[in-house]
Formats: sequence, structure tokens, C-alpha cells
Amino acid sequence: MMQGKWNRCLSRIGGVALIGGLALASYSGGVAPAEARDNERHGYNHPNPFKQILNKLDEVLTKLGSAGGGGEEGNYTMRWDANKPSESRFAVLAEFNGAAVRDNNTGLVWEKSPSVPTTWTDARIQCIDKNVEGTRGWRLPSVVELASLIDPSLPAPFVPLPVVFANVPIATYWTATTIADGGGTLKHGINFLTGKASLEHKASQFNFWCVRGSTTESTY
Repeated sequence: MMQGKWNRCLSRIGGVALIGGLALASYSGGVAPAEARDNERHGYNHPNPFKQILNKLDEVLTKLGSAGGGGEEGNYTMRWDANKPSESRFAVLAEFNGAAVRDNNTGLVWEKSPSVPTTWTDARIQCIDKNVEGTRGWRLPSVVELASLIDPSLPAPFVPLPVVFANVPIATYWTATTIADGGGTLKHGINFLTGKASLEHKASQFNFWCVRGSTTESTY
């Protein structure tokens, strides 16, 4: 019994919402109510509130598309569908005083220059503790992310030098990815001489390149 009353109540609320929506739609389409027509005859200018709301929504959508919402030239976060050439792919970021570079193909932000060789554990900690122009939140990249930095059209180390990146040794670099059957001691590296992935013992010393950006478990 109670459930039936509740269902009827919900139906009435839904009906009111539907009627209200249709009324607003009619109003926005030029079918003005009697009061609005009377105001027009007397020279009153009352903007259509529904149209004002739509205009505001258009402004918000435009800003999202052009300045950080995933538009073609907007926010590149989590974008892996782009395939820009090197001349337009990378952007040196003034917000980081030129110490960081955004990859417009992926949305990931990299240090302009990688770090010197160290063990895997130390590389991971150094990235976590890193402060680039007052910005924290850096990490060791996954093997997929580090491999995505490579541009096969360029000679080793496969990144544009020296305008975009600088001081990039042709060497092996650590990634955060652990070999599943390696007992936790074997990690993936990327060799920037060959452009290929490698298997390395975490006690070895290699360069590392810290990255900033969201990630998912699947990339590891």
C-alpha cells in the first residue's frame, strides 16, 4: 500500500518536471506566455532566462574545449589518441620555468633533463621526492609510458634535442614496471640506443626520467 502511494507520488513529480521542461522549451522557441507579450507591448525588456542559461552553458563548454577540457588543442591529460610529429608534439612549459616538457600525444609531463644513474629503488624515491620549480607529484614512469616518449623518426636517443629536451644520454633508463616472474628483483628498462625494452636487476645503476601525470594499473 505504502509502496503504491510512493510510486504515484514519484509519477506526479515526474509529470510536473516534464511539463515544466516542455514549457521552458516552448518559451525558448519563441512561444512567449501572455505576460511576456504584454511586457513587449509596453516596451519592457525581460531577457529569456532559459536562453540565458543556455548561453552560459555554451560559454562553459567553449572554455572546457579550448582551455583544459580535452579539446583538440586543450587539456591533453589522458589523451593517447594523438599522433603529432615532433615539431608540434612537445611543448616546453613556461609554468615550470622551462624545466618540464609536455608530450601533446599523451598528456604526460616530463623533466626537461633526465637524472644521473642510480639503483631502481633510489630512482623511485628520488622521483617521489622531486621538486621541479615548486611542483611535487613526480614518479618513475611505467615501461609503456617511457616507451611512448620515443620518436622512431629521430636518431638515438629518439627525442628532439636540444631545444625541447637537454642532456639526454644515450643509455638505459629505469621504469617502474616489475617483471611478473622476476621475484620482484627484475625491472623493465628502456634502452635509448636501440629503443627497445630490457630486463634489469634493480640493484644495477641506470639513468631515470621522472614523469608527472595520472596513470592506471594497466600501464604497468
